[in-house]
Amino acid sequence: MVRTMLHTGLGMSHTTKGPPGTGLASYWNHKKERRSNTMGGKTEELKGRVKEAAGALTGDRKLKREGRDDQAVGKIKQKVEKVIDRVKGALS
Repeated sequence: MVRTMLHTGLGMSHTTKGPPGTGLASYWNHKKERRSNTMGGKTEELKGRVKEAAGALTGDRKLKREGRDDQAVGKIKQKVEKVIDRVKGALS
């Protein structure tokens, strides 16, 4: 019971030795969040490449165009994430 109260009642995570937002756990959580956001952009870009190639192979212009659009969206997501990281770094 005491362990549960310490972990949930005081707002402490089981991976930290201090309050949330401090220490190594905060650093890793930030890295994990950044990886997931960046991977979304990279995944979108890769999906676009596959669609574009499939459209080129099959002669489907619409699929090829969708692929190019997906690639553009993925690149934009990655650039926005970099800007967000820079702003967070400047505010820290």
